[in-house]
Amino acid sequence: MKNTIKMLPILFCSFFAIHTEAQNPIIKDIFTADPAPLVHKGILYLYTGHDVATQEDTNYKMADWHVFSTTNMKDWKDHGALLSPSTFSWATGDAYAAQCIERDGKFYWFVSTFHKKDEISQGGAAIGVAVSDSPIGPFKDAIGKALIINEMTTDMKFAWDDIDPTVFIDDDGQAYMFWGNGSCKWVKLKKNMIELDGNITTFKPKNYIEGPWVYKRKGVYYLVYASAGTKPEMIEYCTAKSITGPWTYQGIIQDNVQNSFTTHPGIIDYKGKSYFFYHNGSLPTGGSYRRSICVDYMHYNKDGTIQKIIQTTEGVSSVK
Repeated sequence: MKNTIKMLPILFCSFFAIHTEAQNPIIKDIFTADPAPLVHKGILYLYTGHDVATQEDTNYKMADWHVFSTTNMKDWKDHGALLSPSTFSWATGDAYAAQCIERDGKFYWFVSTFHKKDEISQGGAAIGVAVSDSPIGPFKDAIGKALIINEMTTDMKFAWDDIDPTVFIDDDGQAYMFWGNGSCKWVKLKKNMIELDGNITTFKPKNYIEGPWVYKRKGVYYLVYASAGTKPEMIEYCTAKSITGPWTYQGIIQDNVQNSFTTHPGIIDYKGKSYFFYHNGSLPTGGSYRRSICVDYMHYNKDGTIQKIIQTTEGVSSVK
């Protein structure tokens, strides 16, 4: 009997540990950043950056872009590094934030990296687009040149303002791309998704820094972005009745994240629930240049405004 009593606390602790295992961060074997979710044929795909900086590094080192997928929000399959700056003959440098979107059976992966100094550009951040017939590749450079180069936007007087593309196709079929550091920029895209269709517009939402994410819900357009509400970054947002604005500031929805100066939104509805993806630096040896993607629930008020995101280590429940 005494032996049985001694065993009970051990069994209880073991059982308790199993049921409180933290899901967040959702990817634990590599450092990931800048989440961009996409749902296709019942599968949620997650396009991410990949931090490879050492603990001693004092700046970003982002080798490539990965794709993960899930059907239950718990188990994530790594499809590998499916794209890198070396995919683009004109590119150099790091694999900054990106987003993949499907149109007419093709998948367009809009990426931000840097342009080689040549007769086309004097260097600086640039946006390219890769294309595939599958959400998991193979992907190739869709146009053989950058879609956006630093010389196209001159409102910001530094070289890294053309980063973090987000792409949205409206109900009428018109596609738009938003991007930018320091100011938010947008432009129409032609139906082929690889050509600009008009002039670039720049504007500055309240506290805007970078990392825009644009979508539409129940007739309302949302512009969610990494912000300077405090330092480090937070997530704030605006809404509008038109994708071209005017945008009404709505407030902060995510506070600072653990152990990372930056955060980055990725928003999706999947199997009846809304999810908010972001990154922090919470893995062992993690930090601002060794980040990890997390996911938590996203909730809306009756008037369409977004409730404050509650950051958890538990993450979200599995779905069928």
